[in-house]
Amino acid sequence: MTALLFVLYLVVEIAALIGLAQLIGIGWALVVLVAVSGVGLVLLGRQGRRVFDRFRRASRGEVSAESAVADGVIVATGSVLLFVPGLVTGLVGLLALFPPTRALLRPALEKLGTRRFGPLPSFAPSPYRGMVVDADGDVVDGTVVGQWYDDGHTTGPRALGSA
Repeated sequence: MTALLFVLYLVVEIAALIGLAQLIGIGWALVVLVAVSGVGLVLLGRQGRRVFDRFRRASRGEVSAESAVADGVIVATGSVLLFVPGLVTGLVGLLALFPPTRALLRPALEKLGTRRFGPLPSFAPSPYRGMVVDADGDVVDGTVVGQWYDDGHTTGPRALGSA
């Protein structure tokens, strides 16, 4: 089965390159092949940073974890396809890195992942609710106005941060 897929890949890539070469000439076809890789590498750098930013935002609870993972999977797939030699795989990889295409693919991949693996846990810290539990187990509602500490080396307490 793997050998059949590899032969199919070779046939599709060679047919696409021959077809493009007959349409615009062999020199321009090679220029297009190199240009697809070059544009893909530039786009990969930018979109890779966006994906890592999306992971940071997901860790803070600003976006869903499923959305960040789906975006990462699409960009990773696109980057792998860029490094596989060929015109068709390069174009498909370029499409996977292009933000509007990812926006179209992301919801379907989120639903597929959630159906297959279940919802992802949220790693975002729970928001502060204004309650402090002291050592005795009592709950105190309030807001911290200033924090003080005594280091034992100076006379009196010192302020932490801006008081």
